Amino acid sequence: MTSTDVRTEAEGSEPGGYAAARLRLLQEGAESGPPRRSALAKLTDDWLAQLFTAGAAGLSGVALVAVGGYGRGELSPRSDLDLLLLHDGGDTKEVAALADRLWYPVWDLGIALDHSVRTPAEARRTAGEDLKVQLGLLDARHLAGDLGLTAGLRTAVLADWRNQAPKRLPQLRELCAERAERQGELQYLLEPDLKEARGGLRDATALRAVAASWLADAPREGLADARRRLLDVRDALHLATGRATDRLSLQEQDQVAAELGLLDADTLLRQVYEAARVISYASDVTWREVGRVLKSRAVRPRLRAILGGGKPVVERSPLAEGVVEQDGEVVLARTARPERDPVLPLRAAAAAAQAGLPLSLHAVRRMAGTARPLPMPWPAEAREQLVTLLGSGRPTVEVWEALEAEGLITRLLPDWERVRCRPQRNAVHLWTVDRHLIETAVQASELTRRVGRPDLLLVAALLHDIGKGWPGDHSVAGEIIARDVAGRIGFDRDDVTVLATLVRHHLLLVETATRRDLEDPSTVRSVAEAVGSQSTLELLHALTEADALATGPAAWSSWRGALVTDLVKRVSAVLAGDEPADPVAVTPTVEQERLAIEAFRTGGPVLGLRAQTEPPSEEPSVTPEPLGVELLIAVPDQPGVLPAVSGVLAVHRLTVRTAELRALDLPEPVREGTILLLDWRVAAEYGSLPQAARLRADLVRALDGSLDVASRLAERDAAYPRRRGVVAPPPRVTVAPAASRHATVIEVRAQDAPGLLFRIGRALEKCGVRVRSAHVSTLGANAVDAFYVTTATGAPLPGEEAASVARALEETLRA
Repeated sequence: MTSTDVRTEAEGSEPGGYAAARLRLLQEGAESGPPRRSALAKLTDDWLAQLFTAGAAGLSGVALVAVGGYGRGELSPRSDLDLLLLHDGGDTKEVAALADRLWYPVWDLGIALDHSVRTPAEARRTAGEDLKVQLGLLDARHLAGDLGLTAGLRTAVLADWRNQAPKRLPQLRELCAERAERQGELQYLLEPDLKEARGGLRDATALRAVAASWLADAPREGLADARRRLLDVRDALHLATGRATDRLSLQEQDQVAAELGLLDADTLLRQVYEAARVISYASDVTWREVGRVLKSRAVRPRLRAILGGGKPVVERSPLAEGVVEQDGEVVLARTARPERDPVLPLRAAAAAAQAGLPLSLHAVRRMAGTARPLPMPWPAEAREQLVTLLGSGRPTVEVWEALEAEGLITRLLPDWERVRCRPQRNAVHLWTVDRHLIETAVQASELTRRVGRPDLLLVAALLHDIGKGWPGDHSVAGEIIARDVAGRIGFDRDDVTVLATLVRHHLLLVETATRRDLEDPSTVRSVAEAVGSQSTLELLHALTEADALATGPAAWSSWRGALVTDLVKRVSAVLAGDEPADPVAVTPTVEQERLAIEAFRTGGPVLGLRAQTEPPSEEPSVTPEPLGVELLIAVPDQPGVLPAVSGVLAVHRLTVRTAELRALDLPEPVREGTILLLDWRVAAEYGSLPQAARLRADLVRALDGSLDVASRLAERDAAYPRRRGVVAPPPRVTVAPAASRHATVIEVRAQDAPGLLFRIGRALEKCGVRVRSAHVSTLGANAVDAFYVTTATGAPLPGEEAASVARALEETLRA
């Protein structure tokens, strides 16, 4: 039955007739969603038009106008009516009497009414003073009376809005931000306000207003469906409660879900969260575009004056291969080819997060539409870029959301679909499962200096609750998923085992520390057996803290932290029961030995370059992915080798992925002598690699002091000021206790940066210690380096001297 069927002429303008027709319409089970809202609006239109006609007999220059949600023709069962009685300023007494004949029947039915009586000039003046009034008038719709009066007001209000957009839109943005601060984010709340929370119906209306300004427009894909879904939920909420409420309370969610024909309340919340996420992302993109346009308008006249009317040049600053910054966003370089570069989405995301910049909508959509899938397992660069993205701190959230909005995350990690927008019905949890996982990675990025494998910590943070999308114990299910995911993204067998252990036991420490007797030896022994190694225990400790901090303030406290730390110390003592074996000497390859002998004979550095690639793909059309270049350097043992080599590489903008330094004794019959062998894996930051001859020439100059590496690096840093981006945790330098009987091991964990190794090497030289060997690795954006140092006579450093060297090095890196 439609609204036309249920109305009769006899019902006319009588409130009882309208009320009965309205009741029948709302009780029709077959008609819901947009059709019911439109039918309810049409029924109300006809009733109010009849009231107007009956009350305005002989009166001209008057019109009845619907504004706000009613103006858009969207009436929920308990929506209020936003009405404007517009008049030309004639007989005000007659207009006031007409208003009474209109408003009182509405009040008699108990319908909430927001009403006003104004001339067009008064309406425009009020709109100029009150932004909310102006927003309501943007949706003005004629109901009855003088159509020309309504049309004239609509035209004038739209013209005012567009003319005043540079002033009004920042005010609207501020209103949206204030509301979000008060109401929270709809996509994460267990009892959300469908209208006022961020990502709700108010924000959807704000996006319509921005579009009406002609200054910018929202991404339209999925936006109308998201808005419709929230309206459908509000309709069901009104019918379930019988009240005009927008708050989706816990006790009403099952009934609302049933009203909508959904499986359960979790399914309902997930649909609400998905809709809110679409609106929130569209808002972020739209307001960023508004800011860009307004800034461009403000700057353009000055640029024209400076350039003499010429077209201003768009500045594009390189961030990574195929990725540049433009107008405060990360976009693809003109030479980027997503269809040929499957790592580009992760590389662009990592670059954006590290720079603290948003990914442009166009770039994300282009990559989503054209980038080919990553090979399985992933190439090393893809894995490293994922780790860099996860380790970028707070900016990771916005970048991750941009990738997710266009479906790139579930394409990279199909298992993500089961946790996406999944609610957590636990008062301790602040976030949905997927956002909690990203928040855990954000928290873990602050703890990367505490672990030897920050890449494993960050990936474990991303995966630790991945099993919550499956039935049963999520830790058990998560272990299976983590093994599969870790293997697919390219970790080796040992690392896969560690990640699986971390996911399986990510609750072990906090649950044992708070629920078991730590004085009982069997308690500690069982944890040690589950963890298996000191390195895994170290990772699990950091993951436990990151997980708790990302859960919410109630999940972590100094008391819980102290209990967990106590447990970790006890478990560590059990795991340290066996003395570690001395490292096995590594036999040099034929190539390394050849370079060492040549370096001894020439008395200078000798270089060898060899490209590295991934194993060929089984698909003949897929070419191997470049990993970088292996750079072998042999040089006679002398002071300053490490800072010289690392400094030259930094000057040439070579990114060091891994590096090893060790002394090599020359074989017989070559006379006695020691050669330092440096084995590096490097990649060009931009463009192509420099020629080996040029690298060698600069290295010779750095060793003899004629090339001032420090000055060169300082000049470059001054020319390119550090961009605002992720604030990395401070570096940490420690002395590894009892790590070697032949040397003192200094461990450095810091944010990777150009010239970092040069600064470390120079600081160690200033401390007067000899670097016996070094093991350097870059894990995502983190450098994890170990330096085996001795005194000038080749003995381990005394305890106090070792601590002094560590302090001096840390102070140098913090400066």
